[in-house]
Amino acid sequence: MTDPCPRKVLVIGGGASGNAVTILLRRAGITVDLIEAQPDWNVLGSGITLQGNALRVLRELGVWDEVQEAGYPFNAIGLAAPDGTMLFVHEDARTGGEDLPATAGMQRAQLQQILCEAVRASGATVRLGTAANELTQDEDGVTVRFGDGTEGRYDLVIAADGLNSATRAMIGIDDKPEPTGMAIWRVATHRPESVEHSALIYGGPCYIAGYCPTSRHTMYAYLVEANRDRAAVDPASYAEEMRRLAESYGGVWREIAASITDPVKVNYTWFHRLLVEGSWHRGRVVLIGDAAHACPPTLAQGAAMSLEDASVLAEMLSGQQDWSSLDALLTGFYERRIDRVRTVVEASVQLGQWQLDGTGNAGMPGLIGRTMSVIMETP
Repeated sequence: MTDPCPRKVLVIGGGASGNAVTILLRRAGITVDLIEAQPDWNVLGSGITLQGNALRVLRELGVWDEVQEAGYPFNAIGLAAPDGTMLFVHEDARTGGEDLPATAGMQRAQLQQILCEAVRASGATVRLGTAANELTQDEDGVTVRFGDGTEGRYDLVIAADGLNSATRAMIGIDDKPEPTGMAIWRVATHRPESVEHSALIYGGPCYIAGYCPTSRHTMYAYLVEANRDRAAVDPASYAEEMRRLAESYGGVWREIAASITDPVKVNYTWFHRLLVEGSWHRGRVVLIGDAAHACPPTLAQGAAMSLEDASVLAEMLSGQQDWSSLDALLTGFYERRIDRVRTVVEASVQLGQWQLDGTGNAGMPGLIGRTMSVIMETP
């Protein structure tokens, strides 16, 4: 498609939201440069749980066939006792519509590879190992000075550079991520044939023990506890620490515990909360994804909210040919997203806070139900 009114966008960050918005803008004929600070365009981590509303965006991107082939779609979630006894299994909400699975688990690296290949195929210019060091705005656009000393001129800059976004601070937005008090151990491992969907355990030595299948042969397992002083946790002991916790659980967890032997394959991170309540843009620079909002994975909605940002912003930008003034459009983007994102962030944090406070889970079903009702609406 040829753009009748040439427009040029810089996307900062080659994660899920940055890749997604790049693909969609290129489809509309908009020129896009994507820069990624890391030289290998890779991601760390074990697995990711993608709920239906995330799958809906992946289908929009044209990669759903690849995702379902590489990942593991399923429609149920289980609740188990600490000894491994499955207490019940119920159908999960299909937040992306009845024509998509409720959930798909997959390995993060495989999702990234699929999205990277789609970005390359879109015709976007990709520069790895490149950062934006300086942004200078005027009424007509943004001049960007890159880390290698070169410059570029753009009609719009989309900052998708993650939780610790350098762009957020660069444009004068002072919001910073805050720890919620919880942390998570994650590991990728072999999938036993009996694991056909996610399952959660509340209780035992951890607040939550869970697992999710990520392919026909793999799954990832995780344990949620109160956060520790990261400086006091030696990465060389990661496998030993996670295995010690995992051994307290029965059933499938016995196999999981036995498989945790390599500390390099274990990931330990704190949960954070971020919600930029004011406008997400300054002039012609706009934040999306984790740069604007982030939540603990208690509802498995972090990636979904980021992908939705990309879809909504691309739709709005593609539908407006005249970019001489973007303030109203970018304000409208924020207004369209903020209530939905706030609902997810606050619910995700609250679910964890009840665990930290030891006040029980009586309010959990109602909160999850109300939040899922919001998520099932079209963003």
